[in-house]
Amino acid sequence: MPVNDPELVGAVLGRLGLDGSQDSPGDGGGTLFDTVLTSREIRTPGRDFITAVADAAPEGVLADVIRRDDRDALDSYLWGRDILDLLEENPSVRFTAERLLELLRPLQARQYSISSSPLASPDRIHLTVASVRHSSGPGARSHGGVCSTYLSDRIADGDLTGIWLQPNAAFSVPEDGSRPVIMVGPGTGIAPFRGFLHERAESGATGSNWLFFGDQHRATDFIYEEELTGLSERGVLTKLSLAFSRDQAEKVYVQTRMRQEAEELYRWLEDGAYFYVCGDASRMAKDVETALLDVIAGQSGGSENAAQEYLARMKKEKRYVRDVY
Repeated sequence: MPVNDPELVGAVLGRLGLDGSQDSPGDGGGTLFDTVLTSREIRTPGRDFITAVADAAPEGVLADVIRRDDRDALDSYLWGRDILDLLEENPSVRFTAERLLELLRPLQARQYSISSSPLASPDRIHLTVASVRHSSGPGARSHGGVCSTYLSDRIADGDLTGIWLQPNAAFSVPEDGSRPVIMVGPGTGIAPFRGFLHERAESGATGSNWLFFGDQHRATDFIYEEELTGLSERGVLTKLSLAFSRDQAEKVYVQTRMRQEAEELYRWLEDGAYFYVCGDASRMAKDVETALLDVIAGQSGGSENAAQEYLARMKKEKRYVRDVY
């Protein structure tokens, strides 16, 4: 199963003056270090931990932000900060081992879309994972995603790890293989659509396939480039629209390409195309939906309300489906 970074766990326990080799409180067995390592959330502070730190350090910045009762300000403050950041910024805070385990949430599941098809890969499941790494500036402590850095840095070829499958019956290729499919998946949002394309190829689906893909730089971020090129040459991928936002002065995103190709996009929709979106929910998915409504309104000559009704019909017909996070 995904586990935390051992160095981060050691730093958290050290900051609190706790001995990680002591027996873990409760009935779980093992050491305190192992319990935090394998079963507690330390990258994303939970409400109980945040409140406890603020109460224990009432003069700190966190406590001041909470007193202002401004959710946006609190979200902004917490963005990018983990458990260790909060402890380092409030050095007077101390918790016993029992209290620490009470305050830390259980380690949360990290979900990834499967990027393969059982028809093309019956004995393997493929994932498309980007390692999450960031820091606040030169010399600052680096932060990494729990599962992404576990998979890239802390598990070796041939090692075993746990998985948890969550079916998503709504997000799948159309039962009717003759229906056209439009897929919008920038970055690792391409994952399920790679599986879709392999599924359509292996099943002999005759419907057209259009993929909108983008990232920052073509030279470094065009994942599956050779594979997509091969699918295009084979006629499986009918149309590929690319948007690499940082390769020119003006930023270009997948929604930019949608607007640029509005006439053809609307024609596909009128021909009964299914429209799928996968990726970031906070901005990309919203921007893509706005662009889709603009395309529908502009090409149909209808009002904004009419475009909303058109999209509502697509949702009802399960032709507009999103897998966003």
